[in-house]
Amino acid sequence: MRLPLIAPQDLTPEQASLYDNMRKGITSNFNDFIAVREDGALMGPWNPWLHEPGIGKAIWDLTLAMTANATLADNVRQIAILVVGASYNAAYEIYAHIAVAEREGMSAERLATLVADVKPADLSKEESIAYDMAYALSRGGTLPEPVYRLAVHTFGQHGTNELIYLVGLYALVSVTLNGFNVPVPERE
Repeated sequence: MRLPLIAPQDLTPEQASLYDNMRKGITSNFNDFIAVREDGALMGPWNPWLHEPGIGKAIWDLTLAMTANATLADNVRQIAILVVGASYNAAYEIYAHIAVAEREGMSAERLATLVADVKPADLSKEESIAYDMAYALSRGGTLPEPVYRLAVHTFGQHGTNELIYLVGLYALVSVTLNGFNVPVPERE
């Protein structure tokens, strides 16, 4: 870890305001995995965001907006997020979203295949399109036209937009995690 975790009592006023907002959101939306140390320090991408609260708040606001305005099914979202995490080999993102996907009933075989950066054979049509979009976007360049058209036909324009933004958000999360070498907590 390249940035030390910040205990709540050591936060600046600007950090404390962001901390309170993030802690509330973590408690209500991100509780399938370890995100808070015993002393209250935030782990995962939240710690780097706290170190730069002006930027961190903007990223956190985007995260909240993506969660609050989600219209895609959770399984479709998790497929895309795990594809991005695998593409970037972002250990904490993979750890966290495996926990979310497990709670949602995703099989161990499917999870193993996804994090190996391979397309599972048992995806639904919607999951397959989410995989293809996330896979293509994570490798750079323009999203191929047939994939884009299929997504619009399947998810509508709004759902396609949401999926593109979701891939972008989790690419940002992955780069944050990798750039600051954020470790994965021990699983019990």
